[in-house]
Amino acid sequence: MAVIDDRYHQMFPVLDAAQLAVAQGFASGAPQRFEADEVIFKIGEHHSPLWLILDGEIVVVRRDGLGHEEPITTQQAGQFTGEVSQLAGRGSLAEGKAGPGGCTAVPLDAPHLRALVIGSAEIGEIIMRALILRRVGLIESGAAGSVLIGEQGDPDLTRLQGFLTRNGYPNTLIDAEADAEGRAIVQRLGVAAVDLPLMICPNGTVLRRPSDAEAALCLGMTPDLDSDKLYDVAIVGAGPAGLAAAVYAASEGLSVLVLDQRAIGGQAGASARIENYLGFPTGISGQALAGRAYNQALKFGVELAIPLEVARLRCPEDHEPIGSPLKVELTNGAVVQARTVVVASGARYRRPGIENLTPFEGGGVSYWASPVEARLCAGEEVALVGGGNSAGQAVAFLAPKVRQLHLIIRGEGLESSMSRYLIDRIAALPNVQIHTRTEVTALEGDCDVGLIAAHLRDVRSGEAHRCELRHLFLFVGADPNAGWLEGCVRHDDRGFVITRSSSLQTDRAGVFAIGDVRAGSTKRVAAAVGEGAAVVAQIHQYLAALDEPGA
Repeated sequence: MAVIDDRYHQMFPVLDAAQLAVAQGFASGAPQRFEADEVIFKIGEHHSPLWLILDGEIVVVRRDGLGHEEPITTQQAGQFTGEVSQLAGRGSLAEGKAGPGGCTAVPLDAPHLRALVIGSAEIGEIIMRALILRRVGLIESGAAGSVLIGEQGDPDLTRLQGFLTRNGYPNTLIDAEADAEGRAIVQRLGVAAVDLPLMICPNGTVLRRPSDAEAALCLGMTPDLDSDKLYDVAIVGAGPAGLAAAVYAASEGLSVLVLDQRAIGGQAGASARIENYLGFPTGISGQALAGRAYNQALKFGVELAIPLEVARLRCPEDHEPIGSPLKVELTNGAVVQARTVVVASGARYRRPGIENLTPFEGGGVSYWASPVEARLCAGEEVALVGGGNSAGQAVAFLAPKVRQLHLIIRGEGLESSMSRYLIDRIAALPNVQIHTRTEVTALEGDCDVGLIAAHLRDVRSGEAHRCELRHLFLFVGADPNAGWLEGCVRHDDRGFVITRSSSLQTDRAGVFAIGDVRAGSTKRVAAAVGEGAAVVAQIHQYLAALDEPGA
């Protein structure tokens, strides 16, 4: 059952007279009168406020990039418009018009909305739940957001779909070959195969083979950063550690900016199910966990800039005093200033030395197993390389969806590297075959048919054999994503950032490191969240010392 059918009363609640009076006290402007059919907010409109309806009606509709429009609801007095975008001033994903008799409504812009959500726990809970459920409803609807048109298995199409999905933006996929509507659109626009995939934004803008950054710009995801603004904390990385630090820092009154080049959640965000995280006895997907943390961060006023890639941390010159602003340079040329920087950039997926690997990355070879990849390999024979918990979670997620899954590990077994509950679950899967003491040496296929086989070798005997498959998943560990700190912050011989023995601060004043990128850290989601919380207390101590007279 869709969320709009199952939880409609929570998606579109009606505030009582007392709640309405409290909410109106947080308004960012005077009540406004709108005549019948007058547009109140448009799809793609930036900084569209939440409108609190005092009388009359607002008709809310959703629309995809092809102009397909469907009604969502008609809201009346005591109700409010908006979804998660309104918390951060991002582009609106719906459109609202005044009903036949017009309406009167009062605006709450993003800062005033956040003040209401925090200032009134009762009303805040009602509003936050409604805004989150409305975004879920848009994702479920299939008639909102961007339209992606491309060829099945195209790495760029998979990348775009993964980017939008992991960041919680609704999207619809149309096959440019098998779907008549897809073929018609490609023909009408005169699009060559080399220009696919297309992304048609909700406002109708057509992008040809866009980058993630171009897609984000079209959707209004990326904020305009003020190079003159001095943040208390700039966090690089929106994984569990970075998001935890952001929530705790912002909830304690610090101004916080989070930068990430891909999506919220980091590597954990791609996990199909996390079952050993405290408080979730039935497990939770990495994307759902990241989504909750993201909404929490927005609630407290965190500024999230995705997808923006950091080029380097510009170290203060020797003559500059301790406490001088730290400067983070982005690959687009922008510079961000902050009093402290938290390195939470995690790790990059490791690329094993497999012959012919590069041509198949994103088109047969994947470094994570999300629902996007699962749909591509449904009913087929696949292989997965890796023996850690992430690999185990991926096996448990993929196996029910594929015909046969080959789990390939170099060791004697899984006991030394995987949690017992995952080992037992894998043992109960009838279509999983474990290949111990084995490695992948080469891949076989071409650009027309894709991946067709992998060549395996026994690491002890050297015996080789060929395994026919269409998809290969690589979970062979990760290397620290710390190249942007080169020459500024000390790291160990493997590239992990070194922190002081009794704190999370690096050898550079004001620069802290948490999560997987930190040398000696425990590579678990709970540990990353714990470090994200702990670092905020240390940041407070550091800033307090700087602000002391004579410091």
